[in-house]
Amino acid sequence: MNTPQTVLVTGGAGYVGSHCVAELLDRGFRVVVLDNLRQGHRAAVPSDAAFVEADLADMDALTRVFAEWRFDAVFHFAALSLVGESMRDPHLYLHGNTVNSLNLIRAATTAGVRKMVFSSTANLFGTPERQPIDEETTIDPGSPYGESKFFIERALHWADRCHGLRSACLRYFNAAGAHPNGIIGEDHDPETHLIPLVLDAASGRRSHIEIFGDDYPTADGTCVRDYIHVCDLADAHLRVLPALETRSVRFNLGNGKGYSVREVIEATERVTALTVPVKVGPRRAGDPAVLIASSERIRGELGWSPRFPDLDSIIGSAWEWRRRHPGGYRGPAVAQAAE
Repeated sequence: MNTPQTVLVTGGAGYVGSHCVAELLDRGFRVVVLDNLRQGHRAAVPSDAAFVEADLADMDALTRVFAEWRFDAVFHFAALSLVGESMRDPHLYLHGNTVNSLNLIRAATTAGVRKMVFSSTANLFGTPERQPIDEETTIDPGSPYGESKFFIERALHWADRCHGLRSACLRYFNAAGAHPNGIIGEDHDPETHLIPLVLDAASGRRSHIEIFGDDYPTADGTCVRDYIHVCDLADAHLRVLPALETRSVRFNLGNGKGYSVREVIEATERVTALTVPVKVGPRRAGDPAVLIASSERIRGELGWSPRFPDLDSIIGSAWEWRRRHPGGYRGPAVAQAAE
């Protein structure tokens, strides 16, 4: 009988991290979650996973974690991740995200870990020169947040060259949706993602959703983005592990199809059978008209493809989570009647 692999998941109490933890447990991994709970939620971590409340800035805590467990791989999600905040306080992001990740890389290489899967970002590409955005697109980060992720990608490049720590850097576009089990989902404070904000407007938790500009060169004048179900992201994070036996990899992740803000609103009204109050405001500085990912490389090399590719399915799972958890992780779950 094969011994289960043991993995560390930093930021495993957060949105994408918690879904990766669920996927890892479903596939028989032993999971240790490390999270400082500033943005994550203890309730998002299943009881089957070991939990350590600690900060990556604390090298002593990291040393103890790597001494207590022998990890076959590390999944690194922990980061400050608000683009707007990074524009207001670039040092917080350029220093915090980078130094904390360097601490993790140092602890991992010292302990002899040979695999790390890194949650990077499509913000590496800023305003790209072509669509869809593939791995050869020029890297020109659109914010200090994106720049910090690029710093970490470069640090991982040198960790491979110098220490043999192979890494997978996954650059993804607009994670959305929630786990089909209805237990884990998206709960940010503040919430900045479009789909949960539109759902809140539909349910009356917000007075309206504001469209920032309706005069873009798109079919309906609103920005177009590529949305990917969070469970498809989790699947991709696990799918890269075998590739790390031989090399480091970099992949862009997305559905490869864009949806406009108005299309997201219309899909929400279809899924919820509710009306979404809308106001149109001016454009936000720095918002590109279209951002769509090319995932051809990971599809071709690893056989990955989205299991939840259509917008209605993505929004439907997010809506089910919000119906069951109207107060997020901080409030009681609402029991659902059997159908």
